[in-house]
Amino acid sequence: MQFISLREFIKKMHPVKVALLGYLSYVLIGWIVLSLPFAQSKETAILDNLFTATSAISTTGLTTVSTSDNYSFLGELIVLILIQLGGIGYMTFGSFVILSRKRALSPLRAKVSDTVFTLPKNFRIDKFIKSVVTFTFTIELFGALFLFFIFRAANAPAPLWSAIFHSVSAFCTAGFSIYNNSFESFQNNFWLNLVISILSYSGAIGFIVFVDVWRELKGKIKNITLTSKIILHTTFWLSIGGTIMIFLTESSIQHLAPDARLIASFFQAMTSLTTVGFNTIPIAGIAKGTMLLITVLMVIGASPSGTGGGLKSTTFSAMFGIMKSVLKGESRVAFWRNEIPFERIWTAMASLCFYITFLILGIYLLNLTESFDFERIVFEAASALGTVGLSMGITAELTNLGKIIVTLLMFIGRLGPLSFGMALFLKQDIFYQDDEKDVAI
Repeated sequence: MQFISLREFIKKMHPVKVALLGYLSYVLIGWIVLSLPFAQSKETAILDNLFTATSAISTTGLTTVSTSDNYSFLGELIVLILIQLGGIGYMTFGSFVILSRKRALSPLRAKVSDTVFTLPKNFRIDKFIKSVVTFTFTIELFGALFLFFIFRAANAPAPLWSAIFHSVSAFCTAGFSIYNNSFESFQNNFWLNLVISILSYSGAIGFIVFVDVWRELKGKIKNITLTSKIILHTTFWLSIGGTIMIFLTESSIQHLAPDARLIASFFQAMTSLTTVGFNTIPIAGIAKGTMLLITVLMVIGASPSGTGGGLKSTTFSAMFGIMKSVLKGESRVAFWRNEIPFERIWTAMASLCFYITFLILGIYLLNLTESFDFERIVFEAASALGTVGLSMGITAELTNLGKIIVTLLMFIGRLGPLSFGMALFLKQDIFYQDDEKDVAI
């Protein structure tokens, strides 16, 4: 019988399967470390530690226990490290170290990194990774600096640690907070709302956009790529539309002054679309119309190559483009006279099908194990699969089976329902021919 080494075995695996095993190994390591006594300030159930580790790696933010009450400072630090690793991709740091030493990425590492970031084919993964790490730490550093002064002015406890934790959590669209009511106490704090929003959008719109903008500013390209144009337009209009609808219809904020109501409306639309999952208004008390709107925004989600989850803005745009083409009687899908490759449209449709399948399955299973109202279960499942972290207040009350189901949804959401399906069934790579007008899905 011939035996092969683990390294050789992994080399023969499809990159998306390697990505799945990579995230799974990080979850298991995080679970083990969070279960150790030094990470806890009071005894926490093993299943709750698994839930927290998965939520951190998937950058979801749903929790069954209080992060600040149940975990020590070291435990919170572990959660933060898991968030950072999950936010920018588990292989990114190792790849960055290799590239910094003037060495080339191995073919497998390059393929897995490309799979994790879902880049258009005209992007070089080595240069992209360098830009990702530099941009990430720069934004998080400035975010922490601004948040420190905001928290210190508000007499918040441990303002420096709070600033660092929430800056990373916001940029990675994790939604983890060391405040038990998230940012409800800062509802009227304009500067906190602004900084958290900038951090969240920076992570959610994706590294593709910032690499594009940087290359354009340096004169390396004349215009940003089609992917970036679609991301920016979709994110802008969904944010504006969501803000207006919440401002006009959400009953729980009608007592606020117009400016305060506008800030609260924008923040809640932003936190749903970017999948960051922070909140400044009690989610359990929102109107059913707002609940439906937020659910739709959570399903659409952030953008490819970013830190957020969801179906992705480019996939949503591709579906919108298909509907527009059908109404016009056209056989092609185009944006700004640029035709989208058929293979990408096909991938977008597959993404939608896989996403809906896993969402319906999650809702069905939770409906069997839990006794909450149906709309709350739908909201919870959409939040978990979209790696959002917003909840109608039922997460801590889930049964053990319910916690396992939500844990699986968060993990699938981090890898992506389509990628998860590919990891189970795909045996060969998918190739896209049109590099110039390629769109990341």
